[in-house]
Amino acid sequence: MTYYEDFSPGSNRLPPRSWVRSSAPVLSLNGDWKFKLWPYADAPIEDPSDWDILPVPSHWVLHGDGRYGRPIYTNIKYPFPVDPPYVPDENPTGDHFRTFTLPSWDIDRYVLRFDGVESTYKVWLNGSEVGVGKGSRLPTEFDVTDLVVPGENALLVRVHQWSAATYLEDQDQWWLPGIFRDVTLLGRPSKRIDDVWVQAEFSGGSGVIRPEVTGTFPITLSVPDLDVSVTWQSAAEVAPLTVGAVEPWCAESPHLYACTVSSADETVHLRLGFRTVAIEGDQFLVNGRKVMFYGVNRHETHPVLGRVFDADYVRRDLLLMKQHNINAIRTSHYPPDPRVLELCDELGLWVMLECDLETHGFEFDDSIVDNPSEDVRWRDQFLDRMQRTVERDKNHPSIVIWSLGNECATGRNMAAMAQWTHQRDPGRPVHFERDHASAYTDMHSRMYATFAELAVIATTGNASEGNLRPEEAVRQRNRPFVHCEYGHAMGNGPGSLADYQAVYEQYPRLHGGFIWEWRDHGILTKTADGTPFYAYGGDFGEVVHDGNFVMDGMVLPDGTPSPGLAEYAAVIAPIVFGDEPGTLRSRYHYIDTSAVRFTWTRTVDGVEVGTDEIELNPVPPGGSGLFELPPEALDVAVSGETWLTVEAVSGHVVGFRQYKLSAPERVSLAPVGGLGGAVFDPRTGSLLRIGDVEISGPRLELFRAPTDNDIRAGGWLWNERGLDRLEHRIRHVEITDDSVQVSVRVAAATAGRCIEVTYHWFGVADGVALTVDAVPSQGWDCTWPRLGVRFELPTVDQVSWFGTGPLESYSDSSTAARVGRFDSSVDDLNVIYSKPQETGHRPDLRSLDLDGRLRIDTVPDRTGHRPGFSLSRHTPQQIAAAAHPHELSASDRVHLFVDNAQHGLGSAACGPDVLPQYANYPASHTFTLVFKA
Repeated sequence: MTYYEDFSPGSNRLPPRSWVRSSAPVLSLNGDWKFKLWPYADAPIEDPSDWDILPVPSHWVLHGDGRYGRPIYTNIKYPFPVDPPYVPDENPTGDHFRTFTLPSWDIDRYVLRFDGVESTYKVWLNGSEVGVGKGSRLPTEFDVTDLVVPGENALLVRVHQWSAATYLEDQDQWWLPGIFRDVTLLGRPSKRIDDVWVQAEFSGGSGVIRPEVTGTFPITLSVPDLDVSVTWQSAAEVAPLTVGAVEPWCAESPHLYACTVSSADETVHLRLGFRTVAIEGDQFLVNGRKVMFYGVNRHETHPVLGRVFDADYVRRDLLLMKQHNINAIRTSHYPPDPRVLELCDELGLWVMLECDLETHGFEFDDSIVDNPSEDVRWRDQFLDRMQRTVERDKNHPSIVIWSLGNECATGRNMAAMAQWTHQRDPGRPVHFERDHASAYTDMHSRMYATFAELAVIATTGNASEGNLRPEEAVRQRNRPFVHCEYGHAMGNGPGSLADYQAVYEQYPRLHGGFIWEWRDHGILTKTADGTPFYAYGGDFGEVVHDGNFVMDGMVLPDGTPSPGLAEYAAVIAPIVFGDEPGTLRSRYHYIDTSAVRFTWTRTVDGVEVGTDEIELNPVPPGGSGLFELPPEALDVAVSGETWLTVEAVSGHVVGFRQYKLSAPERVSLAPVGGLGGAVFDPRTGSLLRIGDVEISGPRLELFRAPTDNDIRAGGWLWNERGLDRLEHRIRHVEITDDSVQVSVRVAAATAGRCIEVTYHWFGVADGVALTVDAVPSQGWDCTWPRLGVRFELPTVDQVSWFGTGPLESYSDSSTAARVGRFDSSVDDLNVIYSKPQETGHRPDLRSLDLDGRLRIDTVPDRTGHRPGFSLSRHTPQQIAAAAHPHELSASDRVHLFVDNAQHGLGSAACGPDVLPQYANYPASHTFTLVFKA
């Protein structure tokens, strides 16, 4: 059996140890390497003098303009026959070669370190075999002391894209082979620190340091800010240290203490964060307080670099999370570059650190058997991966949970990983979602549970696994629950985040969860004519792929936050204002509100008429508070719509709420003579212009370009019922000097079901009004994406409106929406999702101004409901036909949609469909618009 197809975890490797910053000498071997790609694994070793040049770190498929193969995206399926541990003969294999000059260091040993290589690789130094590395997202060190020579040294690394290890790395992401993390030569002094683990615990305001050090004694530990300096002459002397009062570490206040651990020849630099993790009953606690995870799943993805680390890029991403009230990361589904965890320590994010392990493809087909999780032949590699995960990252205070992996079947190998982890680190709980009985893990976890399931989980146990034995059910009920994946953020969505949050807060056992996921994995590429675009599955000619399922982030590939991220930020805001002005509660875990600035603002018809700061005593974490508002904040305007907005800011918005103090008086649309300058087609009764503004319509519209959630929730039924190809038959047109009335039957070919629509135009003061009556026939058996009318205009550039904004919102995604006056270009109204789909809807419109030439007002119905609007340069049918944004051709027309109803968003791309209260079921609709040119 070949080394790349055996069950071993590698060969000739050093034991795993902490990733630390050290004073010992290091030589980076990053840079330009010689490179040759072979189509098969057992290629000869060649003279590299005429090879190509490839940067390291990198993925070879992202270089060479296709000469080195292409990326492949699959979610579950392996992109080759499942025949473990064997892989196809067609196995792209990249030889990487470089030389380096051996530094003249005063050291004892030389160590060659690889921080990340996909997939299996063999290393030669100066023609001698060094060893074999496996575990793509895990470090491997080799002792090369006996192989280096003075002067120039030759290093060859052969990387196989497919290997036995690939069966354990079936994560939902691009397959991107190569040396994608740092390669370094480490100098190890004779009197060195071999490994170090400094646990910093917090209890009752005091800190305890529990050190574990191996190396050459004497060794000194120093924490200057705590006046700690202790020297141990031998390992037997190493003991816990009580250090008195300390500032604890938490995600909201990530206080770190500089620490050094020094031998005679080496100093290791650490940053201590004092915190204690515990599970008490069904409560997950840090520093004695329950933690709610307002988290995201985070893959390593860059549109140009793939999984190569970029410090500025990662820092921007983590800061963007903090600015949107996110407090936690699940490292899906492998340990990230260790510098990511340093930033989590520094910026303050709870981390569920996940092992580099997933075997999801074994669940794809019933013909596939022998899942590795239960197969003892894989045991050593399973254990090795977990050991390297824990040992590398054990010093990070941000890590509060170890996760065994993702979407593997439960089995004895997973249990062995958990047992080892519990023994090695009793101070952190262990997570694994597929351990439904909590047989060997410490918390109950699920993906994409419905709201009904969550209620059952919260009260009686596990909703989805009804085959638990009584003792298993009891054990399960007494575990904290975390939703490790929910709110699938694919395209326009997810919906119902506020509903999820309400359930989390209703039941103490629930501890929040992690949105899937942070960023779209689009790879920046070009069409044949040079047009740039972000590619997804299938765009590189893959035979097997999962399309745009890799585009499921709250941040678009170019770094643009989506409206879904704004919604999440509002839903999980640390400050929650009450139903009545003057009350609030804090969701902070450990800090009070002393750093928060509170303000009030009053507007009338969207125009600010007063604002000031709010004086408020600090509210303790998890506590409630009262505050007084001055009379002018609550003053109700004599006429107009009066709103009070209260806001909390601590570097960014950490909470807001609007209170409607008064509604405008009901509009009485008294008909007047004439048609307000409107001109109609005498045959069809369709509007042609108002004044000198060309505008045609209305045309009933039921269809929207399906969102990713729509498509996976049965949106195909909309097409099957013909909602994308409605035909309009005029039944009656009556035009007089003072009114126009048009009756239209709207239906799809082959269908008997229809909608009877009446458009009634009549003159009003300063303009013309339109009342739309839409009545469905019997027999409708699907929801409607929308119910509204469409108008067509020449190019419109700028719009302003009084209504909800500034971003798009929908019935189940509206927490972030505010009522106010907003301005935008037409193009900025819409989100450039990685796959074109419905975007730009802003409900509850009061008035809309188009380029200052045409104004459209809505009239509230008896319940106060008003239509919403969107503007697009393309029809829904054109958008639905496009696979990528660049496929939508330039347009010199603009389509205005006024929708009296829109279907919700849900998260059915991977999760629950739209809840019934947000669904747009067929019904009669009446709404009125007023046009003024």
